Amino acid sequence: MKKISILIQMCCAILVMSSCTDDNADFKVSETTPVVLSDVAITNIELDQANPNNPAVTFNWSSADYGQQAAVFYNVQVSKDAAFTNPVSVTNVNTNSTTLSMNQLNSAVGSAGLPPFQWNAAYVRVVTTIGTTASLPVASNTITFNVYPYFNYPFKDYYLVGDATQPGWNNNNNNPPLFRDGSNPNLYKYSGYFSAGQFKVLEVKGLWQPQWGTNGGTAINVNPGGGSDPGTFPYNNTSIATAGYYTFTINYSTNTFTFDALPATGAEIFTSMTIQGTSTANTSMTQSTFDSHLWYVNALPLTQGDLKFVTNTSSVWGGSTSFSGTATLNGANIPVIVEDEYDVWFNDLTGHYILIPLNL
Repeated sequence: MKKISILIQMCCAILVMSSCTDDNADFKVSETTPVVLSDVAITNIELDQANPNNPAVTFNWSSADYGQQAAVFYNVQVSKDAAFTNPVSVTNVNTNSTTLSMNQLNSAVGSAGLPPFQWNAAYVRVVTTIGTTASLPVASNTITFNVYPYFNYPFKDYYLVGDATQPGWNNNNNNPPLFRDGSNPNLYKYSGYFSAGQFKVLEVKGLWQPQWGTNGGTAINVNPGGGSDPGTFPYNNTSIATAGYYTFTINYSTNTFTFDALPATGAEIFTSMTIQGTSTANTSMTQSTFDSHLWYVNALPLTQGDLKFVTNTSSVWGGSTSFSGTATLNGANIPVIVEDEYDVWFNDLTGHYILIPLNL
């Protein structure tokens, strides 16, 4: 009886192994033919800034067929050219249609590089993939339509306050901004003069929250409103002992900061600074009485175009990134991509500049 039982178990095991082998052999996935993306009903779409959550456009497409029952995903991509040189992924769904709101489509075409307040062609396709690893991608046909985007200012701005800084403990006293990195929107620096004392960082001039500081070490902390305020920079309620030039760097990706001495002895001090370019008539900047390397103009109307900073010695400083960046001697003209009134700040010690729109 034991021999018969063992024989039966062996036969069952062989059958199970054979069944598993057959299943693996039968599971074959082949690349799908491209799905068909239907043309949209409207060929000219003017995006409505006043109703950002209203539907703007619906995309529909046929089903993919990879030869097996498996998870299929459809990645809707937008581009400013038919070659999809730098496509922007709008959404990734497992259905055969998706509707984008005014704000979603505006953000997508803006990220793709279409300028605001102009009619331009947008190109859309659907890239089909299978499985969670996005395998076997296949692009659909391309459709196009004209779109008139509005502008979404995508950045946050931060301001100094405290007795170590120019405005003192006044949260609405032409507070100098931190200078945002031109390529990393989460990295900010302020290189300049600090008196002996302490400081914090605010997000909105005139409001004490959100308020950024530190409770020790190199970590930053925030009171977004309604909580307890963090300690002051740079040493958790311990003052800067010696007035001088320092660089304050804050990284909102890592929630850390540094505060280091900045050699500034011998740096040239200019007696005037002028904004010039196609965006504005020549405009004189105001030199800070607290820091002779810091210049500003408040509420300056700028049109689409460009600008640069010109010193009293006729040296010209420019940069390639809009809204903020680092200017270099004889660098490219700074692009102004949308018309508005701006607070413009320039640091001639480091070349940092920032253009803060007041109405976007």
